[in-house]
Formats: sequence, structure tokens, C-alpha cells
Amino acid sequence: MKRQQIWKPDRRDIIWIDFNPHVGTEMKDIHPMVVLSNNAFNEQTGLVIGLPMTTATFNESNQFAVKTVWANGTVRYILASQPKSLDWRNRRAHPHQLKKVPADAFAMACANLNYIIAVC
Repeated sequence: MKRQQIWKPDRRDIIWIDFNPHVGTEMKDIHPMVVLSNNAFNEQTGLVIGLPMTTATFNESNQFAVKTVWANGTVRYILASQPKSLDWRNRRAHPHQLKKVPADAFAMACANLNYIIAVC
């Protein structure tokens, strides 16, 4: 009998995660997140480091938001200005139906984050 593999978030995955509690203009509620941290870190620490995604169109003018257009025409923005480290187990993270962010959008989000804090 084959063992069922336990899901763990990995780099470039898109996951659903609860951003609450929040303060001010921080992302809130359950939203997609692009995972920056690798699988080993996520598994060992129970944390995930990532960037929120949103469909809020006012991000069109946000210089730190990376616009992505999906096959169904949905526009989503990766918010490089709001990196988060969250407990993915206790916040009940799970895979998003989009699975992974395209490599070019991921690279651009990392470049934007690097511009802000010079680590990526």
C-alpha cells in the first residue's frame, strides 16, 4: 500500500492562507500567497515566507506589485511590499488551484523585494 504524501508548501507555490490578525493597510483575511521560502525551511520551522496576492485593481499603479494574467483572464497582483512570515500549519494553509506562479513573475517579485530590502 502506497503512503499518501503530506502536503508542504514549496518555493513558487501559490497557497491559501489566513492573514488575520492584521493592522492598518496590511493584507487581511484569507488570500493567496506566493511562497518564497523552500520546502525544507517550511517543513523544519512550520513557517512560510511569502508575498500576498490580490485581485484589487488599485494595485495597477503600485510600483512594487507584479501583475499576472491567468489563462481564465483573471488579473492578480503579487505584493512585494508586504512580505510575511506566517505559521502555515496553524493558519491552515492549503494549495491554491493555480498551483505555481510563473517563473518570470516570481523573478520580478523577487527583484522588487530585493529593491526594497536587498535580500532576495
